[in-house]
Amino acid sequence: MTGGIAAYKSADLVRRLRDKGAVVRVVMTENAKQFITPLTLQAVSGNPVHDDLFDAKAEAAMGHIELARWADAVLIAPATADCIATLTRGEAGDLLTTLCLATRAKIAIAPAMNQAMWNHTKTQENIQALQSKGIFIFGPGEGSQACGEVGFGRMLEPTELADALSEIFSTGILAGKNVLVTAGPTREAIDDVRFITNASSGKMGYAMAEAAHEAGAIVTLISGPVEKQKPKAIHCIDVVSADEMLKAVMENITTCDIFISVAAVSDYRSKNPMSGKIPKQESSLTLELEYTTDIVKNVAALKSRPFVVGFAAQADQLVEKAKDKLHHKKLDMIIANQLSGFASDENEVTVLWNENQKSFTKMPKPKLARELIQLIAGVSHDSSQSS
Repeated sequence: MTGGIAAYKSADLVRRLRDKGAVVRVVMTENAKQFITPLTLQAVSGNPVHDDLFDAKAEAAMGHIELARWADAVLIAPATADCIATLTRGEAGDLLTTLCLATRAKIAIAPAMNQAMWNHTKTQENIQALQSKGIFIFGPGEGSQACGEVGFGRMLEPTELADALSEIFSTGILAGKNVLVTAGPTREAIDDVRFITNASSGKMGYAMAEAAHEAGAIVTLISGPVEKQKPKAIHCIDVVSADEMLKAVMENITTCDIFISVAAVSDYRSKNPMSGKIPKQESSLTLELEYTTDIVKNVAALKSRPFVVGFAAQADQLVEKAKDKLHHKKLDMIIANQLSGFASDENEVTVLWNENQKSFTKMPKPKLARELIQLIAGVSHDSSQSS
């Protein structure tokens, strides 16, 4: 964020980005803090605000390098005329401009200024120079401005900026493909108020669905009960039990090119769920459990099957157990992670397919999902070419 009156929109922008699954860290210039407080941005982002190039608390006291490596994208919103000129010259006088020089992430700016400043020849030359360097320009919009004038120079609305930032990750590597993703836990009833479930948050499954959508796929997301907002432009089907998830999968599998089974489906359910509420007893209560249907194994067994990707959460012997599942269930690929990644915002995984293996270090789940989708797209394409 730089110092413009449009900074008041930036708090809402952070919320819109988080609604899309992004993990957001805010960098503010000194002038930006004249318009909105760091505390506000910390509250809406859920992360400390960065404003000091010489932050002793940062890793090795090099906050700009730490942020530069962490980011998938840098969006400067608002981007003032002064900021645009500084970026064009390649200066690094504060944390924000130093970060922009140090990062390999995609950079986008959302110009916000008086219409006369926007139309000035020098500003237009600067914009063209930044575009030639691969920097994305979002806006500006047209309308009335804080100074009372009317014209181009307004920062785009937060929803427009969030959508525009999402679009820069579109790769088209899954264009025309139908992808079916399962996410979250299932709930298996014990009685009308109690159930068996697990700690799955759905974060990884939702991230995979959104990454597949960004890659150009037509995505259907089948989700167990999670506290997450449904992603836009993705067909979502809500289910509760393993049987409901199985039914939804089988109803949609015939048109599917790639099936990604991320959901933590309950392995067991009560054999005889009871109506009403089981009364509390002084003695112990015994429940008889039975296996649920293994959804990913059943999909892999279909005569006409899609490319099948499974997930496996393990407490130990990660690779060995994942390899057993890969072969036993006849999957095309399996993605293994430790149990610690279950409800976390970050994950690290090892991917196995054929006789190949690739590990991904810990990173935010949306970023990891994009890496995994790129791998899945490549391997599934090679598989279809050879078959």
